[in-house]
Order: sequence, then structure tokens, then C-alpha cells
Amino acid sequence: MRFEFYSAVHTGRARSNNEDTVVVDPDVAVAVLADGMGGYNAGEVASEMAAGRVKQMLGMWLREHEAISDAALREAIVMSAEAANQAVFDAATSVPAYAGMGTTLVIAAFRDSQVHVGHVGDSRGYRLRAGRLEQLTRDHSLLQEQIDAGLITPEEAAMSMNRNLVTRAVGVEPSVELELHAHELRDGDTVLLCSDGLSDMLPDDRIEDVLRGHEALDVAGEALIEAANLAGGRDNISLILVRASGGASVPAKSWWPFKR
Repeated sequence: MRFEFYSAVHTGRARSNNEDTVVVDPDVAVAVLADGMGGYNAGEVASEMAAGRVKQMLGMWLREHEAISDAALREAIVMSAEAANQAVFDAATSVPAYAGMGTTLVIAAFRDSQVHVGHVGDSRGYRLRAGRLEQLTRDHSLLQEQIDAGLITPEEAAMSMNRNLVTRAVGVEPSVELELHAHELRDGDTVLLCSDGLSDMLPDDRIEDVLRGHEALDVAGEALIEAANLAGGRDNISLILVRASGGASVPAKSWWPFKR
């Protein structure tokens, strides 16, 4: 299976600085998105540090291990997230200007007919299949916990003032728990990774409409950013789009004797 990548970051209409980072490594089919938080410039430092560390570590490991099991890939993704967490935490606790900084993180590693998506915080992963959008991640946020507990409805959550309170983030504690799941991919599927600067501005059905209306990934990405800005653009907007095409690769079979 082949994968086409597109990524973009926009400051938005309300912010003067950008704290989101996106990195892609098409050679090993890995995409990483991080949305930083903290004092002036600290959020930008956290997101760049985390995304860069994951890309470096995971990319290096994948280049050294061409044939890997799902279990080994999952372990490599988790280890790269832990290394990113340690790097951000060490900087936040040793440099006064970076005190309290952290970042969300979403990692997508594509292999044959699957994508392994790991995330921390409220940056999201989606899959568009046959024109239907499905959220692959579940926010690590106060609002999501309240929704799960039945305290508020999703409609009430959309209007809440607590939309940006995450319950899990990279770099704020000595260790972090990455939530990681594998999802099937088919020919024509599109995977979207995005920060809350997109998902807070546009409901899922609007994101779906925009993706359905634009075939080319760069045009679709630009249209999503424009729509988020038209809806207010209250935060930095970052996204990665990945299109899957073709079938899964099939291992070559060796000859073996057989009975008639």
C-alpha cells in the first residue's frame, strides 16, 4: 500500500505566535503532530522538541528494521513517546523560562493495510472512508471525562469554557501514558491528524464535508484551514493528511510440496 502525505500549520486569526508542530517522514510512513502549551515561546519549544524527538527516534528504528511485527512497532512508538516526554520534562524542570510547558502528541505509523495511532491529549486522529468521517482517537480532556460520566452532553461540551483543559500531556510529569490503537486501512482511505485549532472550530460533519469536496490533499488541507479561520480561527491550526492507495503488500510464498 502506498501513502501520500500533506501537512500544514497556520497561526490562525487570534494568535500572534505558533505553538503547533507537524513533521512527516514519507520514507518510513510516519506522521507526528504536537500542540504545545506553556508560557511565551515555551509551547513552541515543547511541541518542536516532542515531534522532532519522535520523528528522529522512530524513524531511525524503522530504517534499521524493515521487517517488523505489530508488537515491535507498537513498542517502538511507545518508546519514542516516552523519550519525547523525558526530553520535554527535563527542559521544563531545568530551564526557568520553560517551567510548566507541555504538549499534546499524536503519532501515526502506516504499515501495509493498517495505521497505528498513538496520542496524548486532545489532538485528534480521524479516518475518512467512502465519504464518511470517523474519529479514531478519544480526547484526554476534562470535557471528555464529563461526557463519559454522563454529566454533560456533547452539545453542551461544544459550548463549554473548559474545552482546552487536557488531563494528559507530554512533558508535565516524569512519565506519560500513550494511548495506542491499530486501525484498518483500505484503498482510498484518508487519515487526518489535527490540533484542536481545527476540531474546536469545525464540527466533525463540517470537516467531513470539506474533505469530501476536495480530492487533492493540498487543496483539502488548505480548505480546512480556511474554514477554521472563517469560523473564528481562535487558535493555531495544524493538520496532516495521509491518503492510502493500492492494496496491502503480500509476502512472497516459498514453494512447498503438496498432496493431490
